[in-house]
Amino acid sequence: MPTVLLAGGTGLIGTRLAEMLRAKAYSVRILTRTPKQAGQFAWNPSAGTMDEAALQDVDFVVNLAGAGIAERRWTNARKREIVDSRLRSAHTLRDAFQRTGWRPKAYLSASAIGYYGNSGERLMTEADSPVEQSFMVECCKQWEQAADEIAQLGVRTVKFRIGIVLAKEGGALAEFVKPLRLGIGGYFGNGQAWYSWIHRDDVCRFFIWAMEHKAVEGVFNAVAPQPARNKDLIKSIASALRQPALFIPAPTFGLHMVFGEMSAAILNSNRVSAEKALKAGFEYEFPALDEALKQIL
Repeated sequence: MPTVLLAGGTGLIGTRLAEMLRAKAYSVRILTRTPKQAGQFAWNPSAGTMDEAALQDVDFVVNLAGAGIAERRWTNARKREIVDSRLRSAHTLRDAFQRTGWRPKAYLSASAIGYYGNSGERLMTEADSPVEQSFMVECCKQWEQAADEIAQLGVRTVKFRIGIVLAKEGGALAEFVKPLRLGIGGYFGNGQAWYSWIHRDDVCRFFIWAMEHKAVEGVFNAVAPQPARNKDLIKSIASALRQPALFIPAPTFGLHMVFGEMSAAILNSNRVSAEKALKAGFEYEFPALDEALKQIL
């Protein structure tokens, strides 16, 4: 029975990944600041400390840890927190590998499609460089570089650039649903920005796939094969909810005023390719938006 250590195991992706791993008879350990039950181990990435017993005989380490991108306005302090939380979690694990001499079979790290910047209509592949210099681009670059430092220890490393994760338990979808419950379909700007989305279960299946296939290494876009325009996504959500709605735009200037720099998280257009994952043999359970939303909602 393989053993998986999850950092960030209590978030939107981590909780579901733990469930899916246990359903496949994996043994799951969770790194948390406040361990309360068996299988949970203490760590404090801010201080660079962790209970190294968590690493004993562990097969795979998954790092999903990091402060939420869109939870609060991006002040300078918040931006530092977003970056530092990602770097310190990776560095804490790297240092523990070095101290204990233990090397897992693979280290799997989250990243995000924010790596590409506001890429407009262009279809972005893993080989493409960012189209701009921005906070999200710099954050994702440093996040991936921290994972590369673990690869340099001789550990097979996989970095998933995750798109907009769809789940009813939280994240972007929960925010899109709120105005729809009131009969308002709010889209952003002209509604033409590309949203590269993915069902939460498929994100989790990406991580399990990487554990089970030794040839999987490097960077993969964790997005569904069919990105959607922002306005079409909102219309599809309304349809899945069977909710009649008045579709109205939230003006770009207003979003900039309300959210400041963080408005990039909802206004950027990212049309991201899933071809590399498909060619490597990954099979989606929810490749189409309408099916995904129907199952979720």
